[in-house]
Amino acid sequence: MNLLAIETSCDETSAALLREEVDGTRLGSCVILSQDVHRIFGGVVPELASRAHLATLGPVVDQALVEAGLRLEQLDAVAVTAGPGLVGALLVGVMYAKTLARRLRIPLIGVHHLEGHLFAPTLERHDLAPPFVALLVSGGHTMLLDVGEWGHYVLLGETRDDAAGEAFDKVAALLGLAYPGGPEIERLAAQRKSDRFRFPRPMLHTANQPGPEQYTFSFSGLKTAVRRAVEQSADLTRDRPDLARAFQDAALEVLVEKAAAAIEATGYSTLVLGGGVACNLALCHAAQSRLTGQARVVVASNRLNTDNAAMIGAAGLFRLRRGESSGPDLEPRADLPFPGLARDRTPQGITP
Repeated sequence: MNLLAIETSCDETSAALLREEVDGTRLGSCVILSQDVHRIFGGVVPELASRAHLATLGPVVDQALVEAGLRLEQLDAVAVTAGPGLVGALLVGVMYAKTLARRLRIPLIGVHHLEGHLFAPTLERHDLAPPFVALLVSGGHTMLLDVGEWGHYVLLGETRDDAAGEAFDKVAALLGLAYPGGPEIERLAAQRKSDRFRFPRPMLHTANQPGPEQYTFSFSGLKTAVRRAVEQSADLTRDRPDLARAFQDAALEVLVEKAAAAIEATGYSTLVLGGGVACNLALCHAAQSRLTGQARVVVASNRLNTDNAAMIGAAGLFRLRRGESSGPDLEPRADLPFPGLARDRTPQGITP
């Protein structure tokens, strides 16, 4: 089976070709075109994102087909991000996919963006299989999941305000850094000269306290603490690397400790990191160090952690194997429910 996948949920226009073969799924191509125009505004402008997708999706799909050595007529299915995301941006991808599926008379499958992030590591780690704990951290989402089996997930906890990636972007703006802020914060944090700054670890104390807040995150207070430190700085140029490192240390410690608590509660031996913030090497190293002897840490390459169509294709193939498909009434939703997600916040754990 040759599957074309399309991703247009935010500010990356992406298309990928996946081939399902006897010995597994092979990635034929993955083209990602980032929209640099948003750097001017320090964040994504929805209207500009939609217009950019309209202008570039066709050429991006064409390039993905060329790199995979395929023609449109050789496609057997189309998968597309149906949500969550920016509605206008999602609409471009969904309409393109619906039109193509109807023209070629092939199955169409709408995919949840976050389920795509869950499946991303499987494109490189074919041995990855549930059960495992997943920490999904991006510009729009921060959540801990108990993945007992593919298609059935338990939400352990999520952020009550800013997502982790959003906090990185906002702190970067406070420090006068470029958008997106995650890579800029990580780069600057590596240049730290002193430990003069230390910021609060929001809700860290609940990580070892079973209850409704054990796996809950909050980053708005941390962001406020950084803003106050910036306002009080007598020399921001001097202090900028130390402030970036202090913020990064605080944010990552909370993420890692909450994930470690979930590993201990479930008894699972694998932690999966997914989403754009998983590109942060300091996060990966901190998780690996914290879980040494307890669990392995699995993370996809940076190309597959940022928004991309390959991960949407991987999740789409899973859904198609289960006999699922979408009809011509498929519509994008900014608040698309996560399929198979239970919100009882009780770890399933390993059955004795």
